[in-house]
Amino acid sequence: MIISPDFKFIASRPAYFIAFGFGSGLSPFAPGTAGTLAGFPLYFLLMLAGLSAPLFFALIAVLFLIGVWASHETGKALGVADYGGIVWDEIVAFLAILYFTPQTVGWFIAAFFIFRIFDVWKPFPIRYFDTHIKNGFGVMFDDALAAVYSVALIQGLVWMISKL
Repeated sequence: MIISPDFKFIASRPAYFIAFGFGSGLSPFAPGTAGTLAGFPLYFLLMLAGLSAPLFFALIAVLFLIGVWASHETGKALGVADYGGIVWDEIVAFLAILYFTPQTVGWFIAAFFIFRIFDVWKPFPIRYFDTHIKNGFGVMFDDALAAVYSVALIQGLVWMISKL
């Protein structure tokens, strides 16, 4: 088991580099937060590409599947299924959240904090799946559920504000 992976480790295999969010998961402080932040530039690049909604979500599905593979391989190499530096799950989930978030700086900041709260808090059934599915799918799935909660709250807030 590798206790403290470094850039040499994550650069040794594509799966590790992806799982560690291109290096953002190496952050010594709150790697999940760093991984979530890494979702912003990727989202903006995807928006510049002008993908239609079906293409965007097809890409999200592909990135999710890549994450299942990369997270599984990296967790196996580290001997920890959901190692804290594995942040591809945060990145992919946050990409989906940003798509459903009003496209303003204020809402982007709110989306960031809302997602981080759900990702850390893990309300039911997120915590259940987080503790019972210990492979690449489990790593990715709990963040996908946190994304669903986040989008629901963001859209609820948008609706409430529109009624004021």
